[in-house]
Amino acid sequence: MARFQAGEPNGVAVQELEGLLRAAVFKSANQVVGYLLQRAADRIDAAYQPKAGYQRKGRAVVTVDCIFGAFKLERDYYYHGGKKQGHYPADAALGLEGGVTPALARLVCFEGADAASYQKAEEHLRDTGGIHISARQVQRLVQSVGPAAQHWQEREALAPLPGTKAAPIMYVSGDASGVPMRKEELEGRAGKQPDGSAKTRMANLGCVFTQHQVDEKGHPVRDHDSTTYVSTFGPMEAFGPLLRQEAIRRGLALAATVVLLIDGAEGLGHMGRLCFPKAIQIVDFYHALEHAGKVLVALLGSKEHPDYKPRLARWARRLLKDQLEKLIAQTRKECAGKSQAPVVEKELGYFVNNLVRMQYGTFRRRGLFIGSGVIEAGCKTVIGSRCKQSGMFWGEPGAENVLALRCIQASRRLDDFWKERLNTHAQRNDCLALAE
Repeated sequence: MARFQAGEPNGVAVQELEGLLRAAVFKSANQVVGYLLQRAADRIDAAYQPKAGYQRKGRAVVTVDCIFGAFKLERDYYYHGGKKQGHYPADAALGLEGGVTPALARLVCFEGADAASYQKAEEHLRDTGGIHISARQVQRLVQSVGPAAQHWQEREALAPLPGTKAAPIMYVSGDASGVPMRKEELEGRAGKQPDGSAKTRMANLGCVFTQHQVDEKGHPVRDHDSTTYVSTFGPMEAFGPLLRQEAIRRGLALAATVVLLIDGAEGLGHMGRLCFPKAIQIVDFYHALEHAGKVLVALLGSKEHPDYKPRLARWARRLLKDQLEKLIAQTRKECAGKSQAPVVEKELGYFVNNLVRMQYGTFRRRGLFIGSGVIEAGCKTVIGSRCKQSGMFWGEPGAENVLALRCIQASRRLDDFWKERLNTHAQRNDCLALAE
């Protein structure tokens, strides 16, 4: 204070003042946290009743990092000779994550999953919070907590979450996005490279959202903050049940109408029939239009043909009027007996197989979404913006852990996840009650 008052008052001095005050406040706060946690550890150790086979081996000291700094914590250590396992009851009760307090662990995991890289997370923690933790430490903590986040996504759902209200329309959607992987993760995997190899592994992303109304023009309006996400690198056989569990949590049984929005891939369609048999399946309109372009290229020979754009616009208008069957018939008639007929028929197969799921005029009159923009955006924001930065190459566990945390964050469920994780730690101590 004296230094600031004695100097020239300017922005540089104010910036320095605030930094110094934060350091001073943090130092005192760190001492308070250390003092309180040491007393709590002493109470926990005094009340702890070891499980059969565990013997107290004495006290051990650990350096604990918190939001305000670091302090020493002394607590009892128990060891099971037969299992060759050690245990610190106070660590479990206090929710320490490898010598990190719960509040700092949550913040570091949030930054590690949210920032574009672990290095960016380190810089953001330092610059905005005055927290000095290396990118490597951020990565280790994310990879330590991440498996629990993935397991939490996969937990069984038997009923809607408490407080869930019935929605007139529930949408379920899924898509996949390639994540660049290290070479050892790709050995023996087929891909789209010229030599047939793969550069990526597909991460499946699913979302659930609801709709209560349409706007003045009759267009559907997605309920604010209603979208939740789940992710997995597992196969479609695992992804479908995972997505269904999320829909159950969101009130699948309560929804008057359930809509499955997909891109027309047969794997997703089959998943929908198995996991959401009563849902209305809708193929994304923009994927349909993209395939219409392929039909016209096969028919006309090139996108540069003068009729390509006018005819593509005509396809769009007629698709929105439930005239797909007529489009298929007219296209077949136009190319009958011509050399391009087999190629055109192949491209038409997409529409023939998805005819029922492309009645866009009917769907729009019912006030339903016909575009899968929500999941498309999710693939870009949840997966792409974190896992597909320039120069990134992942191991599958590392990417899966980050994506699990990002899905929980994007679904606004961090409080629920961390409460369960802390309770899981506490369950190792029989004498401790769980938080409510």
